[in-house]
Amino acid sequence: MTVTIYHNPACGTSRNTLAMIRASGEEPVVIEYLTDPLSRERLQALIAAAGLTVREAIRQKGTPYAELGLDDPSLNDDQLLAAMLAHPILINRPFVETPKGVRLARPSEIVLEILPNPDIGAFRKEDGEVVQPGEPRLG
Repeated sequence: MTVTIYHNPACGTSRNTLAMIRASGEEPVVIEYLTDPLSRERLQALIAAAGLTVREAIRQKGTPYAELGLDDPSLNDDQLLAAMLAHPILINRPFVETPKGVRLARPSEIVLEILPNPDIGAFRKEDGEVVQPGEPRLG
């Protein structure tokens, strides 16, 4: 089974997600999308497969979102995608793809929904939070 993570190593959520994937026994294909940019078609496919709108897939925090005026509700998907491709930091992360589906793993434990072996035992995130697979998520 192939697991692919679209990863930003500077992001704690992305690092936690990668660690959870590895704790499940999988060694994923790691695509650092900031240095290995996605094509428009690939980005659109990931967003659609994750069941998100283009606007839901945009990261606002720590990005040029506001400076670029991307909060303008009149912008269409093509315009938003163009901004994400021009500034990949705008792509929310991490997207994870497995044969069981695609998820934007925010929070990181969402990745467990699509891993072949989600039983990773108690997992401690970088911030010390403990994730117990199988427990209902709040929120």
